[in-house]
Amino acid sequence: MRRPALALLTTSLLLAGGFANAADTGIPATAVKTAEQLRDKALHDDTAYQVVKSLTTEVGPRLAGGPNDQRARDWAVAKFKALGFDKVYTEPATYPLWVRHHESGSIVAPFPQQLVLTALGYSPGTPKGGLTAQVVAFDSLAALKAADPATIKGKIVYVGYRMQRHQDGHDYGMGSAVRTAGAVVAADKGAAGYLLRSAGTDAHERIAHTGVTGFRPGGKAIPAAALSNPDADQLERVLAYGKPVTVKLDLDCGIVGEYTGANVIGEITGKKYPDQVVAIGGHLDSWDPGTGAIDDGAGIAISMAAAKLIHDLPQRPDRTIRVIAFANEEMGLWGARAYADKHAKEVANFMLGTDSDLGAGKVYRMSASVKPEARHAIQQIADVLKPLGVAYDATRPGGGGSDLGSMHAKGMAALTLDQDATWYFDWHHTSNDTLDKIDPRELAQNVAVYAAWTYMAAEADGDFGSAPGAFAGDGAED
Repeated sequence: MRRPALALLTTSLLLAGGFANAADTGIPATAVKTAEQLRDKALHDDTAYQVVKSLTTEVGPRLAGGPNDQRARDWAVAKFKALGFDKVYTEPATYPLWVRHHESGSIVAPFPQQLVLTALGYSPGTPKGGLTAQVVAFDSLAALKAADPATIKGKIVYVGYRMQRHQDGHDYGMGSAVRTAGAVVAADKGAAGYLLRSAGTDAHERIAHTGVTGFRPGGKAIPAAALSNPDADQLERVLAYGKPVTVKLDLDCGIVGEYTGANVIGEITGKKYPDQVVAIGGHLDSWDPGTGAIDDGAGIAISMAAAKLIHDLPQRPDRTIRVIAFANEEMGLWGARAYADKHAKEVANFMLGTDSDLGAGKVYRMSASVKPEARHAIQQIADVLKPLGVAYDATRPGGGGSDLGSMHAKGMAALTLDQDATWYFDWHHTSNDTLDKIDPRELAQNVAVYAAWTYMAAEADGDFGSAPGAFAGDGAED
């Protein structure tokens, strides 16, 4: 008669501790309480703002392989140490070195005038004296793909897709495709050059949005640039006259070899399972026109500050908190891919991960890719985040973010934490990416989210399902 009673008692204790059943991964009640305390403390902590202020002031723009690349890495090492991280180290990442020196453009005919534009990553330069050619225009990437190469050969292709504002920023999917794939399609069809309306949502700023193309060393490439939205409007008005329109591009830029940078990593060592990690981070590089505040100084600051709050608890978490400042995300996820290749065989030791790379707008939605038995733990995390305005969507996958998505592709269980991107693409990849675009209160909300979920994952009883190939085809790449 004692065995059924014991079984009933065990079930009662599991339910009281927050577990749906003995096989489920769950978060102990004490860890939930601590996470709530971390959450509330983070809302009144300015560590993240001080970190991003330091990065954007002391280092500034951080073009991968550029003059500030080493300075940024030195800054990150010093900042990790100053914040008390137990272990700080770097891991190399090698990538093509692209440089920008000079850029200009103008309408030559029928109505001569200057254009505001910016060269795109991996664009080659124009011939000495510039490139002058007739413009052929398309309103979409699909139209360009369908075009007869005979109508394009020797001309400058222009694609006028205009992004609209959305909370989830989904128009950037097409905006970035026009920039990356469109340039390659134009080159393959024999174009002499490529222009696009900037992949951005600002309507009145005469500032162009840079970004990477799909060109790579050894492949076909043509001079490529983005027009500011007002200048794209002007070009379209000129084209509407129905007369041949000639544009001159003068770009001094291009790939000049290879560069070896590094991911910079800081760890808060776990007391019980030090080899098991919860991974967070952002990318350390930025484009060169601005100071890289929202893209992605904010992500670096959020992850550093969240880990610092956990570090300052009376005792260390069960598992290691690993913060990764990734190299060269902007021109092809080079640091992320190097990291994933190096650590692929250890993927089962990665409990859960995601990075922050959509500015400093409030987190409003969470989704996850975990094993079914870990859904209860994800719900516990969601319950702690709900007071911060974060909704849990159990129908969506978790991709791990722009950089840790590479580890998710190897089999790491992952979250996606969607930030409000309504205004993000007004400033993204422009000279307007500066510290004043960050609201300290919204930044603190991000830190509260990251501190709470990271601690809970580090304290979980059980795992989240990381294993080689565990989440292949989960849709996170869509």
